[in-house]
Amino acid sequence: MTRSVYVTGIDRGDGRQVVELGVMELLTRQVDRVGVFRPLVHDGPDRLFELLRARYRLSQDPATVYGMDYPEASALQAESGTDELVSTLVDRFHAVARDYDVVLVLGTDFADTQLPDELSLNARLANEFGASVIAVVGGRKQTAESVLAETRNAYRAYEGLGCDVLAMIANRVAPDDREGISEGLGSRLPVPCYVLPDDAALSAPTVAQITHALGAKVLLGDDSGLARDALDFVFGGAMLPNFLGALTPGCLVVTPGDRADLVVGSLAAHSAGTPPIAGVLLTLDEVPGDDVLTLAARLAPGTPVISVPGTSFPTAAELFSLEGKLNAATPRKAERALGLFERYVDTGDLNNRVSAPSNDRLTPMMFEHKLIERARSQRRRVVLPEGTEERVLHAAEVLLRRGVCDLTLLGPVDRIRKKAADLGIDLGDSQLIDPATSELRDSFAEQYALLRAHRGVTVELAYDVVSDVNYFGTLMVQEGLADGMVSGSVHSTAATIRPGFEIIKTKPDASIVSSVFFMCLADKVLVYGDCAVNPDPNAEQLADIAIQSAATAEQFGVEPRIAMLSYSTGTSGSGADVDKVREATEIVRGRRPDLMIEGPIQYDAAVEPSVAATKLPGSKVAGQASVLIFPDLNTGNNTYKAVQRSAGAIAVGPVLQGLRKPVNDLSRGALVQDIVTTVAITAIQAQTTSQTATQTSSEKAAAQ
Repeated sequence: MTRSVYVTGIDRGDGRQVVELGVMELLTRQVDRVGVFRPLVHDGPDRLFELLRARYRLSQDPATVYGMDYPEASALQAESGTDELVSTLVDRFHAVARDYDVVLVLGTDFADTQLPDELSLNARLANEFGASVIAVVGGRKQTAESVLAETRNAYRAYEGLGCDVLAMIANRVAPDDREGISEGLGSRLPVPCYVLPDDAALSAPTVAQITHALGAKVLLGDDSGLARDALDFVFGGAMLPNFLGALTPGCLVVTPGDRADLVVGSLAAHSAGTPPIAGVLLTLDEVPGDDVLTLAARLAPGTPVISVPGTSFPTAAELFSLEGKLNAATPRKAERALGLFERYVDTGDLNNRVSAPSNDRLTPMMFEHKLIERARSQRRRVVLPEGTEERVLHAAEVLLRRGVCDLTLLGPVDRIRKKAADLGIDLGDSQLIDPATSELRDSFAEQYALLRAHRGVTVELAYDVVSDVNYFGTLMVQEGLADGMVSGSVHSTAATIRPGFEIIKTKPDASIVSSVFFMCLADKVLVYGDCAVNPDPNAEQLADIAIQSAATAEQFGVEPRIAMLSYSTGTSGSGADVDKVREATEIVRGRRPDLMIEGPIQYDAAVEPSVAATKLPGSKVAGQASVLIFPDLNTGNNTYKAVQRSAGAIAVGPVLQGLRKPVNDLSRGALVQDIVTTVAITAIQAQTTSQTATQTSSEKAAAQ
């Protein structure tokens, strides 16, 4: 098995960070202890390692990441020879490797290193580390023929030096040449070859990076605005009508600070979305008056306006020399980079070739990775009723960049577009629908009136009801216009799930709708049910919750071992509450004898092996329960919140179960990542719903 993966290149400027980030993503899907080692490093902060440490919550001491700096390496090689340099770096690598399941090695960068034959050095280090190689060839501003030749030559060079080459990656190639290069490489090399197109947004500096590089002063703008990519530069000098025609999406407007007309005009164009810009850079150390800045802030809230003392010409020279970098301060670039990697690399095949040693642990990060991967495998459409909410828009951007699912956002379309433009978010080809003006409103009203006629709902009343975003979104799911719905970041749980009860209704084999939370602890994921929906279920309902929760756990890769919780374990207690749990346990055993279940059982006996050995020796569930069923909502809700806050667990949910089609609720305090994860879960539920419906149809057809 591969204990380490060495990502290297043949020259500078290959954009290798995209590949290194992508490989790290693959490794952390397999194991929870991934180390990083960079044999040689330049002075100054290592932006990529800081990104990896922040994104993957690495606990590795930064001092252990680096072998030595380039001047030290050059001096050691000159004084003692290459063998001594390699021997020293091997020792430092193994000092890291012994503490991790797998190590990602970041090869040298071929930039001002003063080391002879750097490719051979990387090859030798990879061999001495026992690492397999992924070699990256840069294709920017090169012809297709040149990229093909360089990639083949790079493979022969590393293979000829004895390296175990896992894959070759041609990066930053012209988009129009990508397919031809891919075909050319696939027929000529014996290892997988992947070709990534050049992405302007990845190499574009953010407004924050420009501000730092130029020493600019921020006059207006928030963190979200400063995080926008400057995809182009438009220099202001013309009169306003001509100038507006020159604006391009994502451009940074560069204009003398005394041209208030161009400042206001470009921000007004941004506000209207024609087109959205990255921001405005003022030169000549001129700043518009307070009245103009106040108007600018109201026209485009959050859009950055920055100022530099220099003139436009030297400022332009500096701007054109800047290139965006992946780092911890650019998480949106990281999402875009991963989206690019996962779109053009066969991650399943590469994952198998990497074959890092695996274990039985399921960490929160591994759980989240698996969710994203499964959701992406069969893309579904998820409707997000809260289309104007900032967190939802940021989550939508992540979901789209990672290719997790297709999206429909509900709300006033102009407001959604303006809000997205203000946040610098590209919604791509997402579907935007305003329920109040949609052509679907009439048919939805008729459908809802038909479903609720027994409650006296008329078409006229239904026409008002279906303009509510949650009812509209639920009807989209019911009518097959979306596969699932996620709401609740600004709506109550009742407002989110009530339409589901009324319209979608329960599955034939479910007596009630219930919920679970995935509780992501440091080294495992537990399933808690029901902590959000049913206040005081009876024994029959409690059994139904247990069976539903076991199915949900299994659906998401958690082997179900069910603990029916009570304040008593085994036969040690009695009373109505304990008897209810005991009866529910027996109902489950009768309906699903294949499930591992124990109850009644106390929480400590359910999860702690030492306690289980005393209270329930020999139990297959006690001490290792993965699905914990609480006797009532009061107990469940308080317990999940106590574990979440006291143990630092990540609580994903509530995930609803029992509905015919997936609708899920968010906490009103949900973070962007919480929304992303919940949408991924919903998409996976929709995959299963679709597969079940197809299977049922096939069985009916066979019976006929």
